[in-house]
Amino acid sequence: MARKAAPAERMDDVDAVTRAVLTASRVLVAVSARSLAEVEDGVTLPQFRMLVVLSSRGATKLVALAELLGVAPSTAMRMVDRLIAVGLADRQINPANRRETLLRLTDEGRRTVADVTARRRQEIASIVERLAPQQRTALIDALTDFNRAGGEPSAPSLGEGADLYPLGWGDSPTAD
Repeated sequence: MARKAAPAERMDDVDAVTRAVLTASRVLVAVSARSLAEVEDGVTLPQFRMLVVLSSRGATKLVALAELLGVAPSTAMRMVDRLIAVGLADRQINPANRRETLLRLTDEGRRTVADVTARRRQEIASIVERLAPQQRTALIDALTDFNRAGGEPSAPSLGEGADLYPLGWGDSPTAD
């Protein structure tokens, strides 16, 4: 019969996992920064995050977009204005309610998200290739559980609607 861990042992385990995830997050932040390097002059990380949300959700109202990003509507509006100025997003009248404006990606905005996502996927794949097969399997299981606990949907497989949730931050590809 397996012995139940004492509270102090469980806390040490939580701390060890937390430290490992924090370290992994540094690797992922570095990968993210490098994947944005080619568009860095035109797009900041928060603006790219907005592009990703628009990519995964489609045409979205400003208030919903601000809520998804966890920013004030005025901040979201400034970000949108910048993205519109560089041709990555635009505004359209909501056909269901002509008093509302929806924000959406332009073709160039979609290409930008796809290019950055492809670079990120390649770099992550090169890191994963350095792991032994059994380590990869263990990592899949652990990260799947971690993502589920964090409420993040799984990213699609390469070729299976890979642009639907390119980098997270998406519930469903519907407009609000």
